[in-house]
Parts: sequence; structure tokens; C-alpha cells
Amino acid sequence: MSSTERDVDHTLAYPEPPASPLWHRRGPQARPLTPEQQRRNRELLVLAQRAPRPRSPHTTETLAEAS
Repeated sequence: MSSTERDVDHTLAYPEPPASPLWHRRGPQARPLTPEQQRRNRELLVLAQRAPRPRSPHTTETLAEAS
């Protein structure tokens, strides 16, 4: 066996299967956002990026004590 035969990954030697027709959507295209909707989305994104993440409530009980 030559070094080139050993180094070949045989999983890459076969062509990729064709894409499933289910992956392609056919139907009405989504309406573009209005400038007002775009502005509102930007504002919400900025708020979400600045706001601290909510912390989960910490309980002192263990799971065994809670039941």
C-alpha cells in the first residue's frame, strides 16, 4: 500500500448526496420589514444586549428536602 492510499479519507471520496426537496420552501415570500419595524427591532436588540441576564432563584433546600 502506498502512502497516498493510506492518507486518503475514503468518506470524502464519494460525492455529496443531492439536497432533499423538503429543504426548499416554495410559497409566498415574507414581506420586507417597514422602516418603523426595523427601528423597533434595533431598539429591542440594544436593550436586550445591555440588560443584565435574569438569575435563577437560588433555594437553600436540596431536591430531597423539597419532596
